[in-house]
Amino acid sequence: MQRKAYVTGTAALLAALLAGCTSGSSGGDDISDKNADTGTATVAAQPGKYRTLPEPCGAVSQDTLDSLLPGIAQITDEEQRDKAYAGTATLTYDTDRKVGCRWKVESTDATDRLSVDFERVVSYDNAVSDDNEAQTIYTQRESAADIPESAPPSASESASSSVSSSGTPTPTPSDTGSAPASPSGSAGTSASTTATTSTSASTSASASTTPVDLQPRALADLGDEAYLDDQLSGSGSTAEQRTVTVVFRTSNVVVTIEYEEQPMTTGTVPDSKELQDRAQNLAAQLAEALNS
Repeated sequence: MQRKAYVTGTAALLAALLAGCTSGSSGGDDISDKNADTGTATVAAQPGKYRTLPEPCGAVSQDTLDSLLPGIAQITDEEQRDKAYAGTATLTYDTDRKVGCRWKVESTDATDRLSVDFERVVSYDNAVSDDNEAQTIYTQRESAADIPESAPPSASESASSSVSSSGTPTPTPSDTGSAPASPSGSAGTSASTTATTSTSASTSASASTTPVDLQPRALADLGDEAYLDDQLSGSGSTAEQRTVTVVFRTSNVVVTIEYEEQPMTTGTVPDSKELQDRAQNLAAQLAEALNS
C-alpha cells in the first residue's frame, strides 16, 4: 500500500511539472506577440514648425501703419497719436494659441480699420500633423468666403472672349461704322434712348463694382497658401465701406488680415486696388517675419 501511494505521488508531481512548462511556454508567446505589436505601432505625426506666436500689436511697423491708416498723421496730440500706433490687443485666454490686434483711425476723408490675427493650430490627433490640421482650418475659411478655385480672367482675357473660334472678332455696330437700321424713325429714336439709358445704368453700377482682375482670388507666393477677398457694403444714404481680407497659412499658423475703409463723403467708393495693395504688402511683411 505504501508503494502505491509513492507511485501515485510521483505521477502527480510529473503532471504538475508538465503543466507548469506548458503555461510558461504560453506566456513566452504572449510576450513575443506584444513585442511584435510594439514594433508595428503607428508613429505620431510631426508637430508644427511654430511653438509660439508674435506679439500682434508690435507686428506691424509704424511706417506700414502710416500707409494703412492715413489719419494717424493728422493726430496732433502726441499722446493720442502714440495710442493710435499702439493699437488694442484682442482679448484672448491663451496667447500661445491665438492673438490679435485692432486699430481704428479717423481722418477728414475716411475712417480706416485694421485687424491682424494669428492662430497657432495644434492637432490633438496623433495621426494628423499640426500642419495638416491648419490646412483643414484654412480650407474651411477659403470655402466659406466662396473663393474661386482658379483666378478670375484678366481684362485682356475677357476682351478676347469676343473673338470667334475662327479668330475673327465678332462684328459690332462700331466695327461696321453704322448702327443697324430701324424700321422707322420713331422706333429708332426710342431704341437709341433705351440703349443710352441702359448704358448709363450699367456704367453707374460698374462704378462701385470690383474690377475683374481684383475680385476674390487665391494668391501665389504668400505662405504655403493664401487668398484675398474684397467686399463692398453700404449704398444710398450711407457711404460705401470696402473690406479687404487676406488670409494665409504658413506651416501650422493661420494669419488673417482685415482692412476696412469707409469714406466720410456719401457716394465715394474706396479704391479697390489701393486697399488690396496695402493689405497684400502687410501680409508679405508678416509672412517674412514669421519665417525669419
